Amino acid sequence: MARLANGNGLKLKIGRPAPDFKGRTDTGEQVTLDKYKGKKLVLYFYPKDNTPGCARESCSFSEGFTQIRRKGGTVLGVSTDSVASHQKFRQRYSFKFPLLSDPEREVVQAYGVWKEKSLYGQKYMGIERTTVIINEQGKIQKVFLKVKVEGHFEEVLAAL
Repeated sequence: MARLANGNGLKLKIGRPAPDFKGRTDTGEQVTLDKYKGKKLVLYFYPKDNTPGCARESCSFSEGFTQIRRKGGTVLGVSTDSVASHQKFRQRYSFKFPLLSDPEREVVQAYGVWKEKSLYGQKYMGIERTTVIINEQGKIQKVFLKVKVEGHFEEVLAAL
């Protein structure tokens, strides 16, 4: 269960402090934004574990994890799926980074990625695929909205 430390739901703006969070990863570890101070954090929000687009996106970050580390960064994936679902997803693809579980939708709402979506004319609420790069001081460095999976890793790497 993820929980926001500040809960203020600020809009994401370059140079502003990133919304803080506290939550549990697939490894069972409790993490906060402070854990990543001193590193660049690639915080990517994806709709659903074990779906084709989310698997491709997550695999690209995992395959390029060494390149991200060389640039002083690390990666954390976030969705509203359960810790157990994240464990299966990560194990299936051997991701090199943790996945944060946010079933109460507190982190996704604070980061403004929980949005109304439409599929075949049906409206529903869900995560809009978004990536936020947070700098070493915990401030927003770059935001990628409505991410298209193909080529996204390269965009993120260039922005680091």
